[in-house]
Parts: sequence; structure tokens; C-alpha cells
Amino acid sequence: MLFDKVKAFAVQLEGGTAGAEPVFSGGQWVAGRVLLELASAVSAGSLELRARGRAHAHWTESRSTGSSVAYTQSYSERVDFVSHRATLLTSDTGEPTTLPAGRHEFAFSFQLPLTLVTSFEGRHGSVRYSVKATLRRPWAPARRARMVFTVIESLDINTPALLAPQAGAREKLARSWYCNRGLVSLSAKINRKGYTPGEVIPIFAKVDNSCTRPVQPRAALVQTQTFMARGAQKQKCLVVASLAGEPVAPGQCALWQGRALHIPPVGPSILHCHVLRVDYSLKVCVDIPGSSKLLLELPLVIGTVPLYPFGSRTSSVGSHAGFLLEWGLSSLPEQPEAPPEYADVVTEEEEAAVAATQGTMPLLPDTPMSLEGPYFAYLQQCRYHPPPLYSEEDPNPPAQSMRPRCMTC
Repeated sequence: MLFDKVKAFAVQLEGGTAGAEPVFSGGQWVAGRVLLELASAVSAGSLELRARGRAHAHWTESRSTGSSVAYTQSYSERVDFVSHRATLLTSDTGEPTTLPAGRHEFAFSFQLPLTLVTSFEGRHGSVRYSVKATLRRPWAPARRARMVFTVIESLDINTPALLAPQAGAREKLARSWYCNRGLVSLSAKINRKGYTPGEVIPIFAKVDNSCTRPVQPRAALVQTQTFMARGAQKQKCLVVASLAGEPVAPGQCALWQGRALHIPPVGPSILHCHVLRVDYSLKVCVDIPGSSKLLLELPLVIGTVPLYPFGSRTSSVGSHAGFLLEWGLSSLPEQPEAPPEYADVVTEEEEAAVAATQGTMPLLPDTPMSLEGPYFAYLQQCRYHPPPLYSEEDPNPPAQSMRPRCMTC
């Protein structure tokens, strides 16, 4: 029997570690081998390999009339991203091939398409990638081995659309038993739309409670899974992170000056798939006793490429300062620090030494300059002086009465 002779049959992929699935992205080559260990000689017909990547959505909905269920409607849809087939072992004559006892390895490789969707597992759908090997032999059941791998597509948050601040404001008239209890207003803002797992979202919010009861602000990071099939949709929402603020007494106002919400290790957003989507949003709400909550939702995108240290104008110091000052958060100094004076950078002794050196040496020497001359010594002295501090605005603008200097003088 085949099961008595085959001691091991498995698929191994390069780049994977023990107990962990290998990770790839679009356009990369997937290489590996099929391992076959036999206790004795085996007559094999063929060894086939198939790689598959597929997005699948499926759910059912029951239609009822009164107390009985009329019928059950099923919704299903799938999209293939990867479909690769290869034959690793076959016979030219059509007769089975005899494999001797021992260990056999069959190498394979194929290239993934440039555009793929990140691997995902949900309640009503999934995106899965796998490599399956099938060993066939005459008069015996086929032996199969399967290896799953993960695909993570690059989603760069360093784009103008994802670096733009997100803000919103809402208000609600609290009612209880047809009586007006007062007005509750909420405004919130975050400095950008795109984030990566492990980052912190600073939330700037303002809650104005003009009603007769205390209210409590809250914030949550919500993942929305949307499955699509046959023109219908099925959604599932999950709260992946949350925080609660202090209650706001009647007639009081509360201000969040960058309240931190940590992003846990979650999957990136899936935005370009016809079967399923994964969206994120920051929901800031105010719980009002005796009335429905006041809710404000700000869209988010969870990416895979983190923010560059100085990748864009939006993430610069000046833009962040404007963001804070717009919300009345005076965490920056009122007057920017002026650049240092020349006397603070170069001392009088250094200036006198340089003047003496220039007096004994021509400004334009006839011989080529070498790194051993006084020029290099002067550079060595000045290279360690710190440059003036950068400022996007001139802290010392020229006086209005000063005449512009002529460029020809």
C-alpha cells in the first residue's frame, strides 16, 4: 500500500521558518521543493503542483413569513488572483516511474502577479494563498500535501491623501420624555488619515455639555468587514481598540489635547477587491443618559509602510505646529527662537587666527589646493560648529524702513 511505503510527503517554501508561514508580496518569486521520503520502491504515475490564490465570500440569509421560514438564500462569490500548474514528475512513455527507497526532492518556482490582495480571514469570507502537491500512482489513492503562505501588499501611507488631517463636528439636542435637556456638541480631529500597526493616534477633541446631565466621551478604533456577492453586501464590525474619557459635568467643557489611542497588531486595509473590503475608522462618541449617543466618525487607513521621518510637508514641524495652534493648544513657544549671532558661533580668537592666515596666504593660489594646507585646517575648525536652527518663518523680518540692497553693488 502507498501509505505503508511513503514515510513523508510535504511541501516546503524558501523563506519560511518553523511554525510560521512565509510572507510574500506581488511580483516576487515563490520557490520551494516537494519532499518525498519512501520506505521502499514506489511506482508513481505523476507528481503535480498547483499554486492558487483566491478571494471568497459566502453567507446565507433566511426569509421568513410569520413564524415559519419561507426559504434560505445563499450568496457566494470568488475571484482568483493566482493560478499556476506544473508537473514535477512524469513519464515520457506513459508508463509509471519507479522511485527507489530514500529521500527525493523536487524543486519548483513561479512568479506572483504584480497586483495582489493581502491575505485575510473573516467570518463570511477570506483571501488565501497556497501551494498543493499531488502524488498519483496506479491502483492507489492520491497523496496530497498543502502549504499555505501569506501575501501582504504594500500600502504606503506617505501619500497626500493619507497625510491630510481628518476633522469633523456634530451636535445633538438631548431629549428625555419629550423634554429638551440641552445641547451637546462634539468636535474631533486627528493629524492624518493613514497609520500603521503599533502607532499611536493622538486625538484632539472638544466636548461642550450644555444639558442638565453629565455625559461621557469615548473613542474606538473600529474595523468594518464588507463582503460582496451577487449584488448584495454583508457587513461585520469589530472594535479593535478603545478608550474612555472622564465624565463632563453639566455646563462644563472638556478638551482632549492629543489623547493617545494605541493601534494593536491588525491587518492592513483592503481597498481594491471586488469580493471583500476591510476598512477602519475612528469613532468618537458622547454617551448621553436617557438619549441616544452623539457619534462622530473619522475614516482611517491602516497601511504597511510607516511614516517617513521627513517624508512630506504635512509631517514637518511647522505643519504640526499649525495643526496644534489651530486647535488652541499652546504647546509651542509663542516666539520662535532666533538664529545664533556670528560672535556666538566664531570666537574672536578664531576670527583673528583666520585673518592672520589670510593675510599671509594669497586668496587664489597658483598651485592646486591640497588637503594639508591652511584651508583644510580652517575647515576642520569650523565643521563642528552647529548650523543655525531652521524655521519656516523668518523670526526677525527686516524693518520696513530698510532699503533693499542693490544686487550690482
